Amino acid sequence: MFMLHPRLKEDTVEVTRLRLSLVLLMNDRALPWLILVPARKELREIHDLDRNDRRVLIEEIALASAIIKRLYLPDKINVGVLGNLVPQLHVHVIGRFAADRAWPGPIWGTGPSTPYTPEELNLHCTTIREAFQKGA
Repeated sequence: MFMLHPRLKEDTVEVTRLRLSLVLLMNDRALPWLILVPARKELREIHDLDRNDRRVLIEEIALASAIIKRLYLPDKINVGVLGNLVPQLHVHVIGRFAADRAWPGPIWGTGPSTPYTPEELNLHCTTIREAFQKGA
């Protein structure tokens, strides 16, 4: 049975579910940051997915990237699969800006996050969810 890793549960808010992945919003108002978690048990790496699920995942990453690009107009989209601290397979899709706290380097480990207010969180989750429902 699929269960979300506690660290992901702690740092994010669920936005929606896609064909394969659970879509989470990182609770950091500094960047538009989605995390896709394939809803399959005990996966660590992309190659652990079967061929069909790998295809679905790449399409879901492309869709999440397009949504971030359209809604937030970032300078760049970063896609990363690290899993060094959270072993559960998850894919970061992050809108980056030339003025963000880590540009041009990676965002990880660049300081404490600033959580959304409850109102901001509700607005962003609703907007992103609606974009996924429309298909970008």
